[in-house]
Amino acid sequence: MGKGKPHLEFESLSMDEGWEVPPGYPEGMEQKVLTTDLDEDGKTGSRTRFLRIKPGVYSTVPFVHEHWEEVFLFEGDMIVGNDENGEGGEQFHAPTYACRPPGVHHGPFKSEGGCIMYENHYFYDADSE
Repeated sequence: MGKGKPHLEFESLSMDEGWEVPPGYPEGMEQKVLTTDLDEDGKTGSRTRFLRIKPGVYSTVPFVHEHWEEVFLFEGDMIVGNDENGEGGEQFHAPTYACRPPGVHHGPFKSEGGCIMYENHYFYDADSE
């Protein structure tokens, strides 16, 4: 198991501060981590974050990771499956939801007008139950 997340009781959040570009993401895709004890090397724990894509920003290659991912697009638009020039793909508008198991290639992603997503990342071993 992970180290455990803290008990937080309705903490005030600034949606203007505390954003950072995650490793491997292009400028203009930013995360605001709410809580985490995710250990990707040890394959334990979980992370809760916001991910925002600024208008016109896009990634160029699919993402793949070894943890589960649940994504709720709650503001804006997102294009899934664009090419390396940001062209094409399928557009979605809030509210939409995705749940991806480990090892699934997803993306690249783009947003024409900008978007914010709420994401949960976690390790889960169904075979251990």
